[in-house]
Parts: sequence; structure tokens; C-alpha cells
Amino acid sequence: MKKSTLDTISVLLAELTGTALLVMLGCMGCVGTLGWVPAHFELCINFGLVVMILVQVFGCVSGCHINPAVTAAAWVYEMVSTKMALMYVVAQLIGGFMGYGALKMLTPEETFTNALEKGAGFCVTSPNPKISLPQAVGIEFLATAVLTLVCCGVWDPRNAKHHDSVPLRFGFTIGCLAVAAGPYTGASMNPARSLGPVLWNGVWTAHWVYWVGPLAGAFITAFIYKTVFRREVPQEQGTANELTSLNAEK
Repeated sequence: MKKSTLDTISVLLAELTGTALLVMLGCMGCVGTLGWVPAHFELCINFGLVVMILVQVFGCVSGCHINPAVTAAAWVYEMVSTKMALMYVVAQLIGGFMGYGALKMLTPEETFTNALEKGAGFCVTSPNPKISLPQAVGIEFLATAVLTLVCCGVWDPRNAKHHDSVPLRFGFTIGCLAVAAGPYTGASMNPARSLGPVLWNGVWTAHWVYWVGPLAGAFITAFIYKTVFRREVPQEQGTANELTSLNAEK
């Protein structure tokens, strides 16, 4: 098997595994039927710390997108080819489904049955009934736009030598956005994170919000950053983004 093929398989396995762990560990922190009911801030910090761990582990392998919206931004930013972007998304969606399935195997069934009786299901993202669907789309758009700005800042060639703290940056970014946007929409910012629980619970109410908002936010924000803010640097100063190993795939 060619080295390029093995590299591609490695990258896609990293995205699948990373997204699975994101959904499994992130939602595991939301379980409230084992004697401890986590507060909103705890849920947000947990998701942020999970992202921090995953970026540290898989950042050097695939860039650790673990999110179709981040992959969309990377595609606009010319970090990945169209073919690789599509394969990334497929791996992420499968990973989200598998991660939630693994959580169901490890968690008491009452966690899921009780949540489904009371609403859309355990760890299923849904808009707060006090806001309208257009407002929900706006919140997901805004939160994902901020996440995309952080991604573009990290990918900027001028930042190539400043990647030692990238896992912390993304962890705190996710934590902050979850604290702010969580009460509105659950602060998904990630279609794969939202799709996995929905597939297992079968409640699709307003699920489209978690595709339209994040993807629109990613595409538009990445295009604006690339057009307005990005500047190339001389070759000797370093031009590659250390978090992505896919430039050779273009």
C-alpha cells in the first residue's frame, strides 16, 4: 500500500476517533442520573477540556477538525482539497454516531429513556423554546463564526511559530462559547456533534438549525478572514500550518 494511502487512512481514522471521543466524553459529562447533576458551567468546561485533549492528541495527525464546520473553513482557507474535505466530513459524521453509541453501552438506560420522555433526548441539541428558529440560527452562526476566527488565526502563516499552546486556545474557546451560547441552542457549533445523538434518539425537531448556522458561519467567516486579514510571509519565516498535514493532498 502506498504511503500516501496510509497517510490518508491515518488522517481519516484520527477524525473518526476524535469526533467519537468528543461526543462520548462530552455527553458523558452531561449524565445526571448517577448521583451528581452537573451545572451548566461544568458542562461547558468539560466540553472545552475534551477538545483540548483531542487537539493535543490528533492535531499533528489531521489538524483535529472533528467538526464539519471547521473542515468547511479549512477548505475555504485552502488547507484541504475538496476530496479530502468530503472524506473528513464523512469520517466525522460516522464518528459522532459511534461515539454516542459507545456512550449508550456504558451508561444506564434510564438516562436515555428519561430524557426522551421529557424532551428531544439525552445530549440532543435543541433551541431554547423562548427563542425563535431564526434567532437560533443566528446564535449558531455567531458562535461558529468566533470559533472559525480562532481557527483562521491559528492557520495564519504569521502564526506558524506559535502553536505550542494551540490545545489550550481551542479548549478555552469552546468553553467560553458554550457558556455564552449554551442556554440559547446548546452551543453545538458542530453538525457531527448534533447528528450523532439525533440518529440514536430519532427526534429531528429543528435539527436543520445545527447545519445551516454552523456551516454558514464557517464559510462566510473563513472567506472574510482569508480576504481581509490573511497575509503571506516570506518562505524563510515559515509558511505552513503545523496543525494540518494535508497541504500535500491539494
